[in-house]
Amino acid sequence: MNRFAHKPSWIKARIPGSPNYNKLKSLMRDLKLHTVCEEAICPNIGECWRAGTLTFMILGDTCTRSCGFCNVKTGKGQELDWEEPQRVAEAVNKLIVNNAYIRHIVITSVNRDDRNYESACLFAETIIRVRQYNPGIRIEVLIPDFKGDLEALKKVLESAPDVMNHNLETVPRLYCLPQRTPTGKNRAVRPQAKYEWSLRILEESKRGGHQGILTKSGIMLGLGEQIEEVIETLNDLKNAGCDIVTVGQYLQPTKDHIPVSRYYHPLEFESLKKYGEKIIGIPHIESGPLVRSSYHAENQVTNLPSELR
Repeated sequence: MNRFAHKPSWIKARIPGSPNYNKLKSLMRDLKLHTVCEEAICPNIGECWRAGTLTFMILGDTCTRSCGFCNVKTGKGQELDWEEPQRVAEAVNKLIVNNAYIRHIVITSVNRDDRNYESACLFAETIIRVRQYNPGIRIEVLIPDFKGDLEALKKVLESAPDVMNHNLETVPRLYCLPQRTPTGKNRAVRPQAKYEWSLRILEESKRGGHQGILTKSGIMLGLGEQIEEVIETLNDLKNAGCDIVTVGQYLQPTKDHIPVSRYYHPLEFESLKKYGEKIIGIPHIESGPLVRSSYHAENQVTNLPSELR
């Protein structure tokens, strides 16, 4: 079964096109900024942009990796834009002026394996600039693995984001396992990544002496994993100290991407949430077919036990 076959009734999302959606799209173009909402064809873009929330994507729109699930453009990294942090800060300020209820933003990026440390510096500068304009806003960053470079990670941590997010995406067996796409290509989920790098990023973010930073990660279902592997991965995230975990349904963006192995029922997502929280002990799990890393990101923090917020 894949995305291009009949999808179940519970895979539904609002169609973009509200006045706020059009306003935000215009703002992003005017400031020459990118959002992962658009680049990754997120199914929740209509709902999130209607509410005035979006996830900024820095470091350009071209990723140096070729993950088999992701629709972001792949290629040679462009020149880094050191004016980008200021433009993000201006965009956040305009969002808050027009939507006074916004209290939480997410900043992510493409992978730039050619410039990992410089990428971390740009993350840090973006956090600093945003806070200069809006000191009370909560900032979540969704970072790459920096190929396990802990000095790059330290640079981001020193700028004190409120939430440090890095997604495992799938179970370790599937990282480099070739899978056949409908167009005949062999693609793996995360061929240039290492599961150990990602776990180390999460462990160091929690245990590296930076007090008060929440850690978060996410996985997708429907890439060929077994449920026992999902449970083992959730245990790894618990052991790494993750405060928040997101679990969502993988949706194949094009026929050149890995096909959906199966669609999970909403009750299966609910069962994983209960098991992960009650049995494994992860403080909060956001689990559902349309859950994505940044979906309802502010609520994920407010739903944590009070001692962690």
